Amino acid sequence: MASILVALIILGCAAYQYLKGTFVKSLATLIIVVCGGVVAFGYFELLGGVFASRGGSSFSSLVPWSQLLSFVLLFVLTFAILQTIAGRLISKDINLGLWPERVGRVCCGILLGLMLSGLLLTVLAMGPLSSKYPYQRFDSTRPDVGRPKRVLLNADGFTTGWFSLISRGGMSGKRSFAVLHTGFLDQLYLNRHAGKEVSIITDSEVIEVPREKAVWPGPEDLKDTEGRAVVPKTGCNLTIVRVGINRNILEERGGGFTLSQLRLICKRKDDVKEPFAGKGINVYPIGYLKAPELLERKRLNELIGAGSGSFAAGRMFMDFAFEVPKDFVPVLVEFKQNNIREVPAPVSANQRPEAAPFVPRSE
Repeated sequence: MASILVALIILGCAAYQYLKGTFVKSLATLIIVVCGGVVAFGYFELLGGVFASRGGSSFSSLVPWSQLLSFVLLFVLTFAILQTIAGRLISKDINLGLWPERVGRVCCGILLGLMLSGLLLTVLAMGPLSSKYPYQRFDSTRPDVGRPKRVLLNADGFTTGWFSLISRGGMSGKRSFAVLHTGFLDQLYLNRHAGKEVSIITDSEVIEVPREKAVWPGPEDLKDTEGRAVVPKTGCNLTIVRVGINRNILEERGGGFTLSQLRLICKRKDDVKEPFAGKGINVYPIGYLKAPELLERKRLNELIGAGSGSFAAGRMFMDFAFEVPKDFVPVLVEFKQNNIREVPAPVSANQRPEAAPFVPRSE
């Protein structure tokens, strides 16, 4: 259905621009849509954070929709303002000739449809919908991060990709979208694999990372709960990252989370001077330490309950295991859609802290 929607939007935009527009106006509309997308991508988190923090109990049901609504609001306002200005500047039709007009209008219409359909699919993925809407990007029972499905022409990937490219080379410069939200579509869809009963956005920041000794190599004699030795994938190192989760998560819908909602952002070892700049990759956990040398493996979409007895001093620390590519180093940890924390440099195995085993309250 999503691919059909993309095709209809592209065909509709191409037909409209061919029949009703001019090349100059079609090009102006395309540029305005691009500008609207840049503004929406650049500031939807900031505006969404304001809405989420001020949601309160009266509007708590709107908090999961805060980023989606912020994105739409920013795009519509930017488009309306720029379109009004363009309409005043291009008050008369400019005809460039028969074939330049025909070809130019159709080309602009196709690109316009591709941009609009990509923006639509992306913004729908931000909302608290089922993971199969607007399309099933990952398998619902056992999601595989390395095998995402795509729609026609990869419309949403095209839209998020060009903004990541722009963000890497300019704008804020030191806060690249390609780092903060690398694999943005994967983040959005995996964040919703917990189901509607678990929140995708938190009312406030609920994670923290120790300032030191928060990242270290996994124990060589680490075993899982079935007695098997934990061997990382070829080309990867087993890395343990400690994350503190605030008891405020108990007040969120579902009171728990899945590993698909937690991700480690890694960058190449020679590119970590500016952790927020450049480009990163997503790495998702394979489980957490249940004992100092015992790993509890979990599927990405398996719910992890956080009982109130797990918290001490208002938070609980968990040691998550990641398979990090050998040429990369962790720089950020992200939780759900609106929690981001910087992680310190890794320490050696003999400097690792005492383990913080996690056992669910039900056990």
